[in-house]
Amino acid sequence: MHAQTKRPGRRLRGVVAAGVTLVAAGALMAALPAGAAGGGRYQDVQLLSFNDFHGNLEPPAGSSGQVSEVQADGTTKKVDAGGVEYLATSLREARQGHPYSITAAAGDLVGASPLLSGLFHDEPTVEAMNGLDLDVTSVGNHEFDEGAAELARLQNGGCHPKDGCYGEGREFGGADYPYLAANVTDEKTGKPVLDPYWVWKRNGVKVGFIGVTLEGTPDIVSADGVKGLKFHDEIETVDKYAKILDKQGVKSIVALIHEGGAPASASYNYDCDAAGGGSGVSGPIVDIAKGITPKVDALVTGHTHNAYACTIPDPAGKPRMVTSASSYGKLYTDTTLTYDRATKDIVRTSVKSPTAANHVVSRTQEKAADMTALIGRWNELAAPVANRSVGFISGDVPGRGATTPEAPLGDLIADAQLAHAKSLDPKASLALMNPGGVRSDLVFKASGSEGDGVVTYGEAFAVQPFSNTVNLVDLSGEQLVSALRQQVSGANAASPKILQPSAGLTYTLDMTKAGADRVVADSIRLNGAAIDPSATYRVALNSFLAGGGDGFAALGEGKNPLVGSDDLKAFSDYLSANSSAADPIEPPAADRITIVK
Repeated sequence: MHAQTKRPGRRLRGVVAAGVTLVAAGALMAALPAGAAGGGRYQDVQLLSFNDFHGNLEPPAGSSGQVSEVQADGTTKKVDAGGVEYLATSLREARQGHPYSITAAAGDLVGASPLLSGLFHDEPTVEAMNGLDLDVTSVGNHEFDEGAAELARLQNGGCHPKDGCYGEGREFGGADYPYLAANVTDEKTGKPVLDPYWVWKRNGVKVGFIGVTLEGTPDIVSADGVKGLKFHDEIETVDKYAKILDKQGVKSIVALIHEGGAPASASYNYDCDAAGGGSGVSGPIVDIAKGITPKVDALVTGHTHNAYACTIPDPAGKPRMVTSASSYGKLYTDTTLTYDRATKDIVRTSVKSPTAANHVVSRTQEKAADMTALIGRWNELAAPVANRSVGFISGDVPGRGATTPEAPLGDLIADAQLAHAKSLDPKASLALMNPGGVRSDLVFKASGSEGDGVVTYGEAFAVQPFSNTVNLVDLSGEQLVSALRQQVSGANAASPKILQPSAGLTYTLDMTKAGADRVVADSIRLNGAAIDPSATYRVALNSFLAGGGDGFAALGEGKNPLVGSDDLKAFSDYLSANSSAADPIEPPAADRITIVK
């Protein structure tokens, strides 16, 4: 639909100072005609990519800001990574010596963001992406958190319709890069809500990009966010636009897909193809990759926040690179696409081609001064809100970075929601929190001028950024048991979503069994008493779960709803009421669910 266009003032890339270089693999060079690595018929095109940035302009805290790295002796170590000041430096150094370089992303650049970005409807992140010269991105599910109209504003610019402009004399200019939403259409017109594809051009070299989000986006976004929209099959959509690009003479195509997989190793630099093409990753992206037309030469993916660079065979049996760069700007992927000027296509041989590798966005490198200035400017605006103390903790409370299905921070949030619910209705008896809604960790160690153990409003915001409300509903015991079984069955069978329970709700999860049977029904207790299938329970849920989100249809069947305050207020109020500097909150033991492996 659109060829390459840049707003005035955007610089062309090519010449920058020293840094990381990427050389095409020797196996590929041996398979190509002489001169493939140089000028003439063949031209190497560098593709730099990342995904799931989620507004993490500042380095993520705790384990959320670390990656696991395999060492030469086979051991692993944790490496601190991320922060846009370092991401900008990494990308600028990686581009050095690559006049044909493209930077792309696979969605969720915004949404579920820390306060520094989220407080300002992610305008700071869009400005940062402009500054680090992002060329193109697909949409992700979180791009729809505030609805299609807000996504259009992020693309096109203009002040927020309710909050206005931030800073005197400043008007938000929008994204210099296109958001691609090929499989998201308007219910009335049937047309894509944003451009479905985009073409990068340089000296006769053309590379097309098709962007899609996961078809199941309506299941994980609030109903208001996707109102009036339809989400279509990823494979069918990519194939459709690959044909259109092919007819336009664009033979080199990359799909940006906000859907992902689960790697066999948690280390970003493991050999994904050691046991054979594609065997190093599982999950939805595998079937998608195997189904997408061979016209597409590489897949940049996301959503699962994992790191991998694998080859998965296309429908013709040829290996095709599929990559993902973790999340929060901790990694970037460097891929070499070898462009054949004669065929206008990317050379894909029986060997591993294109070549790709993930690289750490290390915090030991120099910060990008322009990003430091951007963060400082927005922090100055946010400071009066962000630095206010809301509570105290005695140690780290793992949430997003927890290594167990039941996270201490998930339990703490559930307790806070139950306390808020009881203030509205004393009959409230339990609360359930969706694990995907826990977006960060609470870290004990001091940050900036903050003291050890102090929880600021900014940190609480990073944990609960969605502005959901805390709702109360009546559920029968049978519906409650069904909801617990839906954690590990139906839509959640392949990737279980373990609800975080408030104190008093206990049960056993037997992972040696299959499907719904993993939840041991006769083990479910509320304050020591077995759940009565015919009894009515007053349950606190955030508005996302109360609408049946995350595949929990049973929770969407609740009766007699009562809407409370937003979840962030409930969480902050709970911390303030239940902790002090002298008596901080102890991290929950996360022992409400007994796991059998």
